[in-house]
Amino acid sequence: MSRSPSLPERPRLDLDPDMSPNERLEALREHLEDVLEVNNQLETQLNRANSRREDLTGKVDRLERENDTLKSSSLYIATAEEMLDDGVVVKQHGNNQEVLTEVSPGIRQELEAGDRVAINDSFAVQSVLEPETDARAQAMQVDGSPEVTYDDIGGLETQIQEVREAVEQPLINADQFREVGIEPPSGVLLHGPPGTGKTMLAKAVANETDATFIKMAGSELVQKFIGEGARLVRDLFELASENEPAVIFIDEIDAIASKRTESKTSGDAEVQRTMMQLLSEMDGFDDRGEIRIIAATNRFDMLDRAILRPGRFDRLIEVPEPNVEGRVKILEIHTKGMNLADNVDLSALADDTDGFSGAELASLATEAGMFAIREERTEIHIEDFESALEKVKEEDDSAGTPIAFA
Repeated sequence: MSRSPSLPERPRLDLDPDMSPNERLEALREHLEDVLEVNNQLETQLNRANSRREDLTGKVDRLERENDTLKSSSLYIATAEEMLDDGVVVKQHGNNQEVLTEVSPGIRQELEAGDRVAINDSFAVQSVLEPETDARAQAMQVDGSPEVTYDDIGGLETQIQEVREAVEQPLINADQFREVGIEPPSGVLLHGPPGTGKTMLAKAVANETDATFIKMAGSELVQKFIGEGARLVRDLFELASENEPAVIFIDEIDAIASKRTESKTSGDAEVQRTMMQLLSEMDGFDDRGEIRIIAATNRFDMLDRAILRPGRFDRLIEVPEPNVEGRVKILEIHTKGMNLADNVDLSALADDTDGFSGAELASLATEAGMFAIREERTEIHIEDFESALEKVKEEDDSAGTPIAFA
């Protein structure tokens, strides 16, 4: 137990009657300094005492709460399976034990079958809990809009139009589809080689719409424990349903939607369970509402036929490597902010980059700028692009080449 600090000694003033006025004034000044010093010490001790009192008050409050918790009975999580006239059937999580128990009239009014509830040792319902949503699903919700717009995507005018018709228009102008008498496309699958702009299209949709945007990679849905992947898929669609209108973007969907095989391993079986949950959520008995799905893959040939049928993905949009006109537009986009010399001919560069993807063209522009910086120049010449073109081609040729060890 800590002891209280001792108080500083009180300064005393003894004035000699025989002192001159100047000596008396000097003695008073010294006494004032002593008084001020003691006052500062007392203020410091007071501040420390107040701080310690706050700490002790917080500890006392915490101990009182812990004491109340220890004295109260434990509560367990259960699910209300069925509502009956004389009670409710609950299933306790963990042991799947079903019990017919009682519930107070106040709680019964807000309780529905399927709700999560807290029960005590006697299985009596104590309170209704909030719906459970996996934190991993909430983390996939995009709070801020990406800075990518359709103007930042070159050479994909047809693909942009199809994506906007299938994703944006049903969210912006749903009445038009009702007047025409058709159901809007439920999903869009973007497929094509790497680096052609599939993810950029999804980012542009997120930027242009006010809908909730939820993004994930297919590999994130592959979980270690049985049922975890299916539960995460279910939570993602519940999150989208709670925040309608919403767009769900699944990148690299081939990670969970590849062709089903006869493999008996637990890992393959779990992936297939996750895919079946995804199929059910995409095209189940319940109306999905204002939820649109965009998926992307580099391996269209690996996808299972079940996920490609209309009703799940109504539009299969190929995003190919850009042609020469598309390469010119992509180069114009990526060099828009660059200080180019007059001898830089983007059309000629587009002719020399046959087979380049959009990502490779962006890398070409960056490398050209790096060569200019290496020469300590702020203007980028055609020679910089030629050097960058050779470097990018060398890197592309060496891709996949095994490393040789001496």
